[in-house]
Amino acid sequence: MHQLYANVIVPRPLDSTFTYRVPPEMASTLGPGYRVIVPFGSRRFVTGIVDSVTATPPDNLDSLKDIDSVLDSGPMVTGLQLRLWHWLAAYYMCPIGDVMKAAMPGGMKVESETVVRLAEDPQPEAFDTLDEFGAAIVEALSKKEKMSLVDLAKLLKAPSIERRITAMVERGIVSVSESLVNRYRRVKVYQVKPLLPRGDAEALTAAFAAVKRSEGQQAALLNLIALSHHNQVTKPLKAVSRETLLESDPRITWEHVKALVKKGFAAIEVREISRFSAGDDTGDDCPAALPALSEAQSAALDGIHKSFINRNVTLLHGVTSSGKTELYIHLIDYTLKQNKQVLMLVPEIALTTQLTRRLQRVFGSKVRIYHSKFSDNERIDRWRDMLAGEPCVVIGARSAVFLPYTSLGLVIVDEEHDPSYKQADPAPRYNGRDAAIVLASLHGAKTLLGSATPSIETYYKATEREKYGLVNLKERYGEAVLPTIEVVDMAKAHKQRRCDGSLALDTVSEGRDVLAAGRQMIFFHNRRGYSPRARCRMCQYTPKCEHCDVSLTYHRRTNTLECHYCGAVYPVPKLCPACKEPSIEIEGFGTERIEDNLGSAFGKARILRMDLDTTRNKEAYASIIDDFSAGKADILVGTQMVTKGLDFRNVGLVGIVNADSLIHFPDFRANERAFNLMEQVAGRAGRSSETPGKVLIQTYSPESKVIDFVSRHDYDGFYRQELAERREFAYPPFVRIIDIYIKHRDRGTVDSFARTYAARLTQLLGRRVHGPIEPPIERIASQYIRKIMLKIEEGASVFKVKDVLRSLFLEFNDLPVKSGVTVYYDVDPM
Repeated sequence: MHQLYANVIVPRPLDSTFTYRVPPEMASTLGPGYRVIVPFGSRRFVTGIVDSVTATPPDNLDSLKDIDSVLDSGPMVTGLQLRLWHWLAAYYMCPIGDVMKAAMPGGMKVESETVVRLAEDPQPEAFDTLDEFGAAIVEALSKKEKMSLVDLAKLLKAPSIERRITAMVERGIVSVSESLVNRYRRVKVYQVKPLLPRGDAEALTAAFAAVKRSEGQQAALLNLIALSHHNQVTKPLKAVSRETLLESDPRITWEHVKALVKKGFAAIEVREISRFSAGDDTGDDCPAALPALSEAQSAALDGIHKSFINRNVTLLHGVTSSGKTELYIHLIDYTLKQNKQVLMLVPEIALTTQLTRRLQRVFGSKVRIYHSKFSDNERIDRWRDMLAGEPCVVIGARSAVFLPYTSLGLVIVDEEHDPSYKQADPAPRYNGRDAAIVLASLHGAKTLLGSATPSIETYYKATEREKYGLVNLKERYGEAVLPTIEVVDMAKAHKQRRCDGSLALDTVSEGRDVLAAGRQMIFFHNRRGYSPRARCRMCQYTPKCEHCDVSLTYHRRTNTLECHYCGAVYPVPKLCPACKEPSIEIEGFGTERIEDNLGSAFGKARILRMDLDTTRNKEAYASIIDDFSAGKADILVGTQMVTKGLDFRNVGLVGIVNADSLIHFPDFRANERAFNLMEQVAGRAGRSSETPGKVLIQTYSPESKVIDFVSRHDYDGFYRQELAERREFAYPPFVRIIDIYIKHRDRGTVDSFARTYAARLTQLLGRRVHGPIEPPIERIASQYIRKIMLKIEEGASVFKVKDVLRSLFLEFNDLPVKSGVTVYYDVDPM
């Protein structure tokens, strides 16, 4: 047999695959998608994914290393997944290793761990010159036989101790070794099966005689026999779950059961199962009927089917509460009946709660959930479940595109316009919507994009370019009407002293009427925390993060100032650091402060808050949504989490606390984002036909064109104006944008490198290069940032431009000026 070589992807920020020799004993089974353990750099054990296997020897034959081992009996990554990984790496200009790292659950990447222990025979004089920190290491290791390098660093509160450990190894004080660590643990189910022959009275008597001295063993044997009987006498005794047996009598312990096993009266059976086997997220299998469709919905569904005949992607443009989800359910049912899988993407994890339950009522255990709030073990179990290839519908956020689909027939991207689909950091900086479209095309599946406020680019492709199909759904379901929208002039309200904190008195008055009528309210403000800033009233000093050029946000719950960019936390200064006066005050409003404001304005009203601070785990979303849906709260206040897709039947009023924070933002998409957010949150009001809803937009800019379009629910008018401005100033969809970010800890270095880089780019790409500029936030996590924007006109080859960028990166990579500088790309920024 010819020697085979495997090209392996490793989870490191590296562009290429790495070639390894395939040992003869692996040659007959190894193929693309297998997990393998390989030596890489200084690490003895690193998990890689086989990208391809070839018999052609590489050029560096003499330096090749062998694959150490294969982790699974079959591929854990499908061939279509590998193709998607390569597309993501090429399109978003990031290393394939970063794509692997993002795509696979962390627990699937088994790696080596450095273990430290005291040396067996250290020389006594080696300890003589140990400093206090070295002595602490020795003391820690003397209490335990061995410790991982990570655990030792945590114990000693030292972020990096590698150099110190290396020095102690050289002096013979400690020794280090590497061991393979697999942190994934399957759920084990224990069952107990009686070994006594059914109906054998003599054997039964002998068994009870053998356990008569132990009351617990007697109870265990008696209950085991009773629980394991079938109704049919001819059947053998069945196994009983450990939990059932132990709960049957408080006298029984697991030790009593083990004693029965030792005496030969029972056997313990162990099975490994998925964490989702118990049905905690999949519902029952008594499906309800498909939802009835209105005449308008039926016409839209027929239009989607017809559009899919000629086009792979169709846009469903339906106003808020028009019943898009009912159409999704009918399309999912059609696809599942063809024994195909469905992927349904939502922009926020919060949306999976209501949507999952609606789908479970129809599809039962065929519903699967996947998002980043799952634990690593849960994500691995879901991955393994999907490899089985059963027809199902997966509901998830953008990371769900990475699951191993085997027979994908339909992809639905709900709220396709939402910027949450775009990954910001770390790489790959991909758009989940666009990745889902590519995923569908790889499987030969259809894609449905749904939105009440489609992105400008998507609507342009559907209307002007006719690249996508277009189906409209212009009326609300069940005779409900769109809410009326009123603009509250906050400048006028302040001038007339008609404000109560963040709320105008007109807003408070409307709110009291709504609560008196037994209806609920939602208040939206796109800034969490208690207050956006603290400021000295004497000298106007504003505390800023030491690592980022942003003011700190005050959180009253913890009485701290926090940086929402790097996560740093600071105490509130008692004295102003600048003027030394006790004059630090809290200014502005975040959702936490608005919650207090609403409490004082509406007396005994029950209030819930939904933002990043109150939804740290996946159960928090469901709890807040369930309580508000059940009427256990009167008011829901939150950030953009409350604006999209949530279906609350009893909301009579929606308040947008500060529309200006959405509009006045230095970005070409600011108007689009503002219109979408306001129109989407407005759509939470009046979703039933009994009573129309109302929306109050508080603003200091009542003359804003964006607010005018929102107040008239005029998406088409907004689209035409926005498209004209984009055409005039050359922004998407008329150009493609690639942002190049340059980072360094020193401002002078980053400035010099960015200017040199931009000048060379201009020589190669001409007027397409804009910048470098300082972004609105110049420094994050102690790194100064500069940005160069490339505008690539229609008709120009984006792939050729990317080739130029890669060549330029390599040209600069070996120059001294590149030392310590980070360069990365954001393709199609949102």
